[in-house]
Amino acid sequence: MNGSRHVGTLGVALVAFCGGLVTAISIQQFSGGASQPAQQPTMATTPSPAIEQVVEAAVVVPMVQAPTLAENLSGLLGNETQALTASMPDTMTKMIRPHPVQGPVQGPGPIQYTQAFVDRLPAAKGGRDWHCMTEALYFEARGESVKGIFAVAEVILNRVDSKTFPNSVCGVIKQGVNNPRGCQFSYACDRYPEVYREKNARLLVGKIARLMLDGAERRLTKGSDHYHTKAVNPRWARAFDRMVTIGVHKFYRS
Repeated sequence: MNGSRHVGTLGVALVAFCGGLVTAISIQQFSGGASQPAQQPTMATTPSPAIEQVVEAAVVVPMVQAPTLAENLSGLLGNETQALTASMPDTMTKMIRPHPVQGPVQGPGPIQYTQAFVDRLPAAKGGRDWHCMTEALYFEARGESVKGIFAVAEVILNRVDSKTFPNSVCGVIKQGVNNPRGCQFSYACDRYPEVYREKNARLLVGKIARLMLDGAERRLTKGSDHYHTKAVNPRWARAFDRMVTIGVHKFYRS
């Protein structure tokens, strides 16, 4: 290129977008000569052909406010909730509504250790622990008074809470079944089948088992975890503290 030639250059064109309106600002051409003073930029009321080409090529995009995070979540969850409600109304109800807490089956008021109190209760039922407890109370204490049956149930649950014994009702009752030294509960090792022959006794001990498993207060045996009948005098009884005697059973705490 010839260095003596003055080349006119187009200044910077600024295009501002505001509400879809375009305002073009141009800076007038400057001469390459040092003798010409710089001129102040002027607002172009009539754009030059070059600027018109730039403006025509520009695409005016309207500004749309993006939805907020809360609006997005609300819409998403709203759609999911409607879908689940329409297809699985029972499932949604269970998810939203808190589960009721079932209290003791005997209702409000303290337990009474009487035949009349137990007779007023509905017939009981339950799972594996209830079956094990009912069996133990029937074959170990059905000939006892109602108070005596409650006391035997207390011993079983006190053992469940102790670190010395298994941590389940069935585990406590069946402990020692395969041990040559014998069982903790004698009926489990007497080699006779567990057959319920007394319907009323079976109904009675089932209700007591349900009460105790549902959290009835243990206030008869003072934390005892052993017992034996008055007809025997086992060696272990000498090492433990005797807490109380109820009916034909003596109760001890190890």
